[in-house]
Amino acid sequence: MARMIATWIAATALLFAAISGATAQSRGPIVRDAEIEKLLLDYATPLLKAAGVRANRTEVVLLNSPAFNAFVSGRKIFINTGTIVQAESPNEVIGVLAHEIGHLAGGHQDRLRQQIDRAQAIQIATMVLGAGAAIAAGASGNRAGVGAGSGLMMGGAEAAKRGLLSYQRGEETNADRAAVTYLEKTGQSPKGLLTTFKLMDRSISLISDRIDPYRISHPLPRDRISALESIARKSPYFDKKDPPALQTRHDMARAKIIAYSDGPSAAESFAAKTKSSKAALYARTIAQFLYRSPRSALPMIDKMIASDPSNPYLYEMKGEIQLKAGNARGAAEAFTQASRLDKTGASLLQTGLGHALVLQGDKQSLQRAVGELEVALSLDPENAEGYRFLAMAYGRLGDTGSADLATAEQHFYTGRYKEAKVFAARAKRRFPQNSPQWLRADDIQRFEIPRSRR
Repeated sequence: MARMIATWIAATALLFAAISGATAQSRGPIVRDAEIEKLLLDYATPLLKAAGVRANRTEVVLLNSPAFNAFVSGRKIFINTGTIVQAESPNEVIGVLAHEIGHLAGGHQDRLRQQIDRAQAIQIATMVLGAGAAIAAGASGNRAGVGAGSGLMMGGAEAAKRGLLSYQRGEETNADRAAVTYLEKTGQSPKGLLTTFKLMDRSISLISDRIDPYRISHPLPRDRISALESIARKSPYFDKKDPPALQTRHDMARAKIIAYSDGPSAAESFAAKTKSSKAALYARTIAQFLYRSPRSALPMIDKMIASDPSNPYLYEMKGEIQLKAGNARGAAEAFTQASRLDKTGASLLQTGLGHALVLQGDKQSLQRAVGELEVALSLDPENAEGYRFLAMAYGRLGDTGSADLATAEQHFYTGRYKEAKVFAARAKRRFPQNSPQWLRADDIQRFEIPRSRR
């Protein structure tokens, strides 16, 4: 929980960075996982509908960070893996999402930009006035006047900063209240939201007296609890529990994140503590295939499939295990079954199938891989891994131009713009001018690299 508080105290810097679109996190490692993305989508969709926000224009993005945090930028809701791991119940994550959706529905980002512009204008104006006063006093030999001018500059900056932080705290309070409204509209408990604030409050109990409430962008947890508790407890759904099936899905997501991120010891510790036998076996299965023997993990995942044969993500995991075991054909069969069972058209499942088919290596499999990957990328154009496997397929089929273009796309969507331009230039030489492939390569070549990435 110390991670949660460290992030929370630094929320001001994070929010400013998110508004500018230049956060380190947003450029950092984004986690792509079909199972967890579907879980978060199921959490968010009813809330978005209740808030009047179009779900098809909003994306929930998972960030690879152990800190407990979430924020919005543009039409995206970013949520850390640590938020899922540290949340004991789905309701706690749902409460966090409801709060962030409150920011989206309230148009808080746009208004915050206006407030930032206003604060900057105030700061600049006071600096100019202060500098003028100091220069005039200096010219007349008035030392006290020089000090007063300097004080005016410093005081103006402080006033602008405090005014902006006060505005942000007000918007956070509004988002908290909106979250309770959305939770009630969707028949869900606001208790998870309060649980999060109470955990925060306990975690900072030793340092809360040293936090200046006027120098942070979020209200103190105890203030948020005071503002919300009476409202939340009036909800007819306050004591409503998460459905057992949803709790199991949540625990399986936690198991997967812990096994991938923290290693076999952490996975075993989670498995020993969790109340979900299914999540415990999932954690042990993933740890077995990642860190020990993928072949010995096969009977473990088969046992899980036997108990839940309609779960596409178990077949996806079997495909990953088969890939690591060196069985490309077995992996392709598992991913094919995952794609058949999936009702959402998850592009990541097709990407896994495409990868397995590429590794099979025969011409028929490579041609099928191209088809699967092209469909996956049409659904998810920013899937960098998909372009990597597509480049491999085209390369092995001898289509050098398409391989170069796919490689350019891969580099582009991973932020390696200089490399993307090199491969785009190579691809342009292999396609007729103004053909669709040539135009896409030309777009990449003409892309203006942001100053921060040069």
